[in-house]
Amino acid sequence: MKRWQLFVPLILFLGLSALLYVGLFRDRTDALPSPLLNKPLPEFTLATIETPERVVTVEELKGKVALLNVWATWCISCKVEHPFLMTLANQGIPVYGVNYKDDRDKAIKWLQALGDPYLFSINDSDGTLGVNLGVYGAPETYLIDADGIIRYKHTGIVNDNVWNNDLKPRYEQLLHEQHGGRSL
Repeated sequence: MKRWQLFVPLILFLGLSALLYVGLFRDRTDALPSPLLNKPLPEFTLATIETPERVVTVEELKGKVALLNVWATWCISCKVEHPFLMTLANQGIPVYGVNYKDDRDKAIKWLQALGDPYLFSINDSDGTLGVNLGVYGAPETYLIDADGIIRYKHTGIVNDNVWNNDLKPRYEQLLHEQHGGRSL
């Protein structure tokens, strides 16, 4: 065997490592586009986490520009994201929750312990709404207009950077359009 042939596995390994390293830093904002973009939220009839007797439909998410946040207690990233959602809610940004494939009692304890940024949180314990939304996993956040149309989807944690660069400009544009171009 020739000496240079001994280096072939090393060269292949280094090449593959470099490719994977570059992939870690690529902008993946649009990596998982939603097929529902600019389409109505899917129809649903589900109970809320807070009050299981209260059944909500897509109609209750209409009327205002809002965020629809998919979360779960088993989701580590959701716990990281949660304080920022509290900040948005405290600023008056309407946020609805979809508690995805989770245990209701754990979800209630989570909200009691960490605070509840949601106007209400939909109990999607079997994941049906999540499947209809095209959820890949939690957290995912949808920007919906006052007519219940999905205008933007963010996969991953919403933080200050994501809010200021991606969501807030779109949110403010939708508010402007909702008010017929009048100053808010």
